[in-house]
Amino acid sequence: MVELLGPAEIRGLAAELDVRPTKKLGQNFVHDPNTVRRIVELAGVGAGDVVLEVGPGLGSLTLGLLGTGAEVIAVEIDPVLAERLPVTVAERGAEAAGRLTVVGADALRVRAAELPAEPVALVANLPYNVAVPVVLHLLAELPSLARGLVMVQTEVADRMAAGPGGRIYGVPSVKLAWYGRARKVAAVPRSVFWPVPNVDSALVSFERTDFESTVDEVNASGGVDREALFAVVDAAFAQRRKTLRAALAGWAGSAERAGALLTAAGIDPKTRGEQLGVGDFARIVAASRASGA
Repeated sequence: MVELLGPAEIRGLAAELDVRPTKKLGQNFVHDPNTVRRIVELAGVGAGDVVLEVGPGLGSLTLGLLGTGAEVIAVEIDPVLAERLPVTVAERGAEAAGRLTVVGADALRVRAAELPAEPVALVANLPYNVAVPVVLHLLAELPSLARGLVMVQTEVADRMAAGPGGRIYGVPSVKLAWYGRARKVAAVPRSVFWPVPNVDSALVSFERTDFESTVDEVNASGGVDREALFAVVDAAFAQRRKTLRAALAGWAGSAERAGALLTAAGIDPKTRGEQLGVGDFARIVAASRASGA
């Protein structure tokens, strides 16, 4: 049995460690046990799963994940919090202590070789200011990550799960679509955090489908690697109000060549980036390669 943390325990731990949550590290600690239970339930993890948690903080979600019987690899950049986490787990669920590994590292730079096992799921309350870069880095670095559930700022959640055609659709939307399908699954009230953030939060679930290994798509695109596709995506949205012919001029070498490549890919040069799906961007890259670039 693992005992979860409540508001009093969270504040007590913070006082003991002299922890003052900072905006720089995006520290907003969840102090509501019911929210933790909800996240764990939606994540669908259990005994035998190896779960990666980023930014465990004082351990609220960590305890909930361990309570399912899963093994948890917690990546924590703050050395004070990293040192205290195993103690908290031992105090509130001794039998679970052996299933926790704390890795003191920056999640934006952590490598697979630093982890004791291959995680199959990412479950985390992510710092708002680096949420998307962290998810993209981990998906690229850890092919074993098959699914995830992350708590992020609502605006970021909307972008992560957006499809082509809307104003919120952009670079995060397309790059995540390269790896799989994301969807916004639930809102999270501000009141469950300490300190209370000045933005709303939401949960985003993710299932890896690996665009690059989808046979039909790869055959249609002629085989496209991630870096090449991401470069086109970045160029297309750097000036999102421009047509793709203009926006991709720098990437292609000229507006004329960009227009020719778009036409070869079956895309109207007057189209804007927000109207294209990941498959469309793949065709642009394939057209560029076919032209000898």
